[in-house]
Amino acid sequence: MKRYLVRPGDKVNLDDWDPDDRKAFKKDKEHAQVKIQQLDRRLDALQELLYAEHKHKVLVVLQAMDTAGKDGVIRKVFEGVNPQGVRVATFKQPTSQELDHDYLWRVHQELPSRGQLVIFNRSHYEDVLVVRVHNLVPPRVWEKRYNQINEFERMLAEEGTTILKFYLHIDEEEQKRRLQARLADPDKRWKFSQDDIRERALWPEYLQAYNAVLSRTSTSWAPWYIVPSKSKWYRNLVVAQILVDVLSGLKMSYPVIKENKKITIK
Repeated sequence: MKRYLVRPGDKVNLDDWDPDDRKAFKKDKEHAQVKIQQLDRRLDALQELLYAEHKHKVLVVLQAMDTAGKDGVIRKVFEGVNPQGVRVATFKQPTSQELDHDYLWRVHQELPSRGQLVIFNRSHYEDVLVVRVHNLVPPRVWEKRYNQINEFERMLAEEGTTILKFYLHIDEEEQKRRLQARLADPDKRWKFSQDDIRERALWPEYLQAYNAVLSRTSTSWAPWYIVPSKSKWYRNLVVAQILVDVLSGLKMSYPVIKENKKITIK
């Protein structure tokens, strides 16, 4: 999975990353589904450990172009975990109250507490993506935010939060195919919006903005992974494997009852 890691200091050009790469898993989709089920069971066990130990905090950030599959990852990768210890936070257009505060204020309120795994479906990175592409603030404002975000995430890491950031990578042609599929399917047509067309017209601008984000905010304490997402099964496999690898590395264990005498239940 290290092939998808953006190392600190790397200069990313997403045109150089194959959204249909499947080299980390040599077998076919049918074998991959078995592997994903195994990973799901392992992730469920690790999440239970995380919740029981009540020591670590885990933040998963999902960012992507429209239709790349953030919702799909949440449904498929986390379908077996106990919802008691997992929460999803979605960041849409800021409210008037949120705009009255600094741009990280609303983010801080959604962070995981001890024993929790929180998934950000979009995140604080919207403030160097949408804000930049739509010229909502001057460049001198959003330009400062890369370093501010790095320091914000450094503080979270030093306070015990494990941060994993996934960019789900598709190309422009695949997005077109998925948008057309939404329109053709009566059960999925509700997902389609005219905003999808307007945002799609800004693909080059978003690509440039994502190149900057991935190049400037992948750190040792909060790394980015660029996940090939043209094949949905492969996307899910990569995300699940990285999560299992990282959570396993936390060396968690169940709490031990520290009573001096044996407990008897009558």
